[in-house]
Amino acid sequence: MIMTAEAPTKEARNAEFKQRFAAVLVDIQKTGAEDGETLGLIGHLANDLAKSLQQPNWSSAKKVITPQTYNDLLKVFEQRGNEYHRAGKSKHAYSIQVLAMSLIAGTMRADQQMVEGEKLLDAVIDRSVSIYQSLNPTKLN
Repeated sequence: MIMTAEAPTKEARNAEFKQRFAAVLVDIQKTGAEDGETLGLIGHLANDLAKSLQQPNWSSAKKVITPQTYNDLLKVFEQRGNEYHRAGKSKHAYSIQVLAMSLIAGTMRADQQMVEGEKLLDAVIDRSVSIYQSLNPTKLN
């Protein structure tokens, strides 16, 4: 079954997203810790986005994102993610997917499961940013 944004109702779209979000959360906790390259890509991208918003990390950046920036980021994530996927750069595409899922999860905070999942995912992203920053101190400003 292909999950798309074309689900008939908002509830159906949210349910599909929750399933995909849960799968990514399990995956990043299980195998992400073993894949330094992917975590490095996540840290690099999240760091760059946080710095562009003059924030120290991903969680802080998410707090200051305007609705327009949110929409723009999701469009860029979709475009770049698809480009990376077509080019066979699965780790790059996955990194973008993780950040996109984190952004979208932030819009579903009425659901306590999503709140907890968002906290877990953002902790992994922020840890990746911290590691990236410690390994690339000249790229912080």
